[in-house]
Amino acid sequence: MATVQARVLKGFRDYLPVADIPRQRVLRTISEVFESFGFAPLTTPALEYSEVLLGKYGEEGDKLLYRFEDNGKRDVALRYDLTVPLARVVAQHRDLEVPFKRYQIAPVWRAEKPGKGRFREFLQCDVDIVGEPSIRADAECLTVGLEVMKALGVPGVVARVNNRKILDGLLDGLGIEGTERRHDVLRIVDKLPKIGRDGVSKELSEALDLDLDAQEKLFDFMALDVSEGLDAVLDAVGDSEEGRLGCEELNMLLTLLDGVGLGDKVEVDLSIARGLDYYTGTIYETFVLGHESYGSVMSGGRYDTLLGMFLKKSSPAVGISVGIDRLLSLLTEIGVIEGRAGSADIFAVLFDEESYAPLQKTAQVLRSQGVKVEVSLKPAKLGKQFKYAERKGYRWVLIAGAGDLDANTIGLKDLETGEQVTLPLEDISAAIR
Repeated sequence: MATVQARVLKGFRDYLPVADIPRQRVLRTISEVFESFGFAPLTTPALEYSEVLLGKYGEEGDKLLYRFEDNGKRDVALRYDLTVPLARVVAQHRDLEVPFKRYQIAPVWRAEKPGKGRFREFLQCDVDIVGEPSIRADAECLTVGLEVMKALGVPGVVARVNNRKILDGLLDGLGIEGTERRHDVLRIVDKLPKIGRDGVSKELSEALDLDLDAQEKLFDFMALDVSEGLDAVLDAVGDSEEGRLGCEELNMLLTLLDGVGLGDKVEVDLSIARGLDYYTGTIYETFVLGHESYGSVMSGGRYDTLLGMFLKKSSPAVGISVGIDRLLSLLTEIGVIEGRAGSADIFAVLFDEESYAPLQKTAQVLRSQGVKVEVSLKPAKLGKQFKYAERKGYRWVLIAGAGDLDANTIGLKDLETGEQVTLPLEDISAAIR
């Protein structure tokens, strides 16, 4: 048999236990927060018919699809996000209870250039509300997202919000017409944090032939001071009904979030454009102050017309997505989470082969109390077993031979302090808690 080089594709990666254990714990925390707000889980296929995905992300997004013909000659693609598959589900299952509140945690694929905290295969953690037109749904999505950040201990989080209707009002005033041309402008503006003003200006000139006067007005608008309210924004959108409605919606959102107690976590940022074509109202991106180079760790918005691509009529929808891989990279860098290879709470050493069955029986008692226990499968010198426990990141080690177990007493060693105590079995759980 020929030798095959062991390697992974660029932009993809393996998760070894030392990285995957904290990752899975983070995912469980996120799921618990989602469910605490009443969101229910949904699972969709990795593969969709290409026609389901095409035309939903703009020309640049379509180019990033992993698209191919399968063995049945079907034109298929790996999902680009979790939002379009959700729209397809709602269109197929017309009897869903409305508002439909779902969450999904699953991988998506984009054939883009990998970078710091950016991969071609990555997890998205989404919550969405379908069927509720009020801004209360927008506020709830932001609330649950910020609660996730709090539960994970992410420091210095700020959600920067805008409204697509405001941007449409501005484009009205600039005389930029045509849906596709407007989407092109917003996709380029969305690149501002990555390529800067000069880069955006160059693309607006070369790709869209947008004149310098219009560009200047666009940049001036994005730099407006909104710290004292949206009066300047109202002046900028002029008589545009769409723009004024966007201001009204944004004010309502800020009022609701302030009432929830999250006013200090949210700020208006008129440069937030969100490059995907399907956004229609509220849009937001979330950053960790001091670590903006990672980009947004949580983003989303309202997309009331997306379902209209599958149905004869649209249905209101809003959602938010946590970029878990990017967030994990950041949390690891700043020391909020640490990798460890051991998934249990306690490692139990094994003195001899005869002790295995009674030791495993004792471990079962502890597991029934909610304590995770890894029992050694090989009797060896204590020092060697302690080293194994240390390498896997365990703090607690059970030390008990057959005689100790018969007496219902167990030695418990703290590898961090070196202290060791002997306790009745029923006290072990409380001791490590």
